Amino acid sequence: MFSLFESLSKRLTDSWHLRDTPRRGKSYRCRCGRPVFFRNSLCLGCQAPLGYEPLTEEVRALEPGPAADTWRLHGDAGDGPAYKRCENFDSPAGCNWLVPADDPQTFCLACRLNRTIPSLADADNQRYWRAIEIAKRRLVAQLIALDLPIKSKETEDPEHGLMFDFLRSPPEGPRVLTGHAGGLITLNVEEADDARREKIRHDLREPYRTLLGHFRHEVGHYYWDRLIAGTPWHEPFRALFGDERADYAAALKTNYEMGPPADWRDSFISSYASVHPWEDWAETWAHYMHLTDSLDTALGFGISGNDVETELERFKLEDMYAPNHPDAKRVLSLIHSWLELITVLNELSRSMGQPDFYPFVMSRPVLRKLHFIHLVVKGEPPPA
Repeated sequence: MFSLFESLSKRLTDSWHLRDTPRRGKSYRCRCGRPVFFRNSLCLGCQAPLGYEPLTEEVRALEPGPAADTWRLHGDAGDGPAYKRCENFDSPAGCNWLVPADDPQTFCLACRLNRTIPSLADADNQRYWRAIEIAKRRLVAQLIALDLPIKSKETEDPEHGLMFDFLRSPPEGPRVLTGHAGGLITLNVEEADDARREKIRHDLREPYRTLLGHFRHEVGHYYWDRLIAGTPWHEPFRALFGDERADYAAALKTNYEMGPPADWRDSFISSYASVHPWEDWAETWAHYMHLTDSLDTALGFGISGNDVETELERFKLEDMYAPNHPDAKRVLSLIHSWLELITVLNELSRSMGQPDFYPFVMSRPVLRKLHFIHLVVKGEPPPA
């Protein structure tokens, strides 16, 4: 199976500036031919039950399986694999993912990562948790597509696994802080309240704040521990991002008291990335995930470079982190295709009186960091 990057590269090469764009990537159809979407569990046209098979990355119509409460994918032969619904299908999370019928786990690959969920006796918590799980499933689907290691710290890999605590601040305090530590990502569930999240975004002068953005940032910290710390990439990381041994608490204090450096845009994707090398990595990691997932979705819905082409200042191969790497030209093509896409999407947002779809500017140092992260994700050794 192609990784997400291999698939994106081939489709960009084959069709970004052609009219016949192959569809894939969050673009699905029911057995009746109607379009269905990543979060759907029922076709509103023909009423067929739907399920998401995470390893094939497909939403498929379902047919009754060989035993009670089991299913087969529509179109599979009679001896195709049987599946069961994730245990969270009938919960407020409304999970539409499938689990192999013979798997002793009752939760899907995404839901089994949960350690703590909010009390569902509270109606607001039910609503918050549903929004959180929708965002988390998109995160996990992308991690699987990128061939990144992802196992439950609770049930599969206690030493290196990942788990989530979704907590709500008690009225009397203290406030739950969103963050990562040792494979545990904690999320304040009130981030799922649009009004509260928007107020925090405004108060902190952030151009962008979403549930999915939180997940992508925090999982970046997790993968720093997995893919950088103590590996051959550690010293190259310090050379590019900075030395993470710098006092983190002091760096945060300086940021909150004095703000970011005036020239942060020259070297960082966001002002928060300028706080500390760990945050620079996590912010850039999140943007790598924004870029690959959005472009994958655009291609899946038949958008091509002929639809969005615009005049942009182009980066050059020598701007890349490793310009002589065999993949460097393909990564540069991916970046340019993304910049074409977001230019048009930003204008569409402005035409509706909305904030920019992507309110960030990519500098050459950021390009080098994105290429660095791409090489790490691909499992490449550091270039000489």
